[in-house]
Amino acid sequence: MIDRGSEIPVKRQARLLDLSRSGVYYVPRPLPDRDLRLMRRLDELHLKWPFYGARKLARELQKDGHDIGRRHVTTLMRRMGMETIYRKPRTSIPARDAAIRPYLLSGLVIDHPNQVWATDLTYLPMAHGFQYLMVILDLYSRKVLSWRVSNTMTPDFCVEALQEALERHGKPAIFNTQGSQFTSSDFIGLLTDHGIRINMGGQGCWRDNVFGDRLGEH
Repeated sequence: MIDRGSEIPVKRQARLLDLSRSGVYYVPRPLPDRDLRLMRRLDELHLKWPFYGARKLARELQKDGHDIGRRHVTTLMRRMGMETIYRKPRTSIPARDAAIRPYLLSGLVIDHPNQVWATDLTYLPMAHGFQYLMVILDLYSRKVLSWRVSNTMTPDFCVEALQEALERHGKPAIFNTQGSQFTSSDFIGLLTDHGIRINMGGQGCWRDNVFGDRLGEH
């Protein structure tokens, strides 16, 4: 925008363009070679351990012999646009207009296959970003009946997994669900069409989906 080789002085060009002269004359300082080396190493560490935060990354750099602290690592991570990948909260949010279902698992002894199925949505850390893993499990055998991976939290891939599980393994007496993907009309409609009782775990019912969570961690 500013032509430094023009016959019009830079001062006048800045005034005509309504630009601050301090911004026109400012020349960004290049990063020190040391920071460039650290950023390159940080990139390698992040690809290997994308779930490491600034503290652990600082420890890894210190093991390599670098004299660096957590705050400097945080600054470099922000400059690189690097974000620690971890399981985010609130994946189990029901749909806004979802009907409230009774809790059916209280005191229930699960002692045979196809008695209770459960589904859960969890995060899969990737080298760049993350994917969502949706899995359907038999709570008695802990067998994975079907699964899907997606880069969005839309219900369609969850419905596909449910259809596959029903076609391959029959149907359960009770299906345990949490989250808006599993309270959508398509997902709930598929369950009710097959005469399956629907259990919706609420706050404090984390044990209902613990096997799905553990699968996502591995």
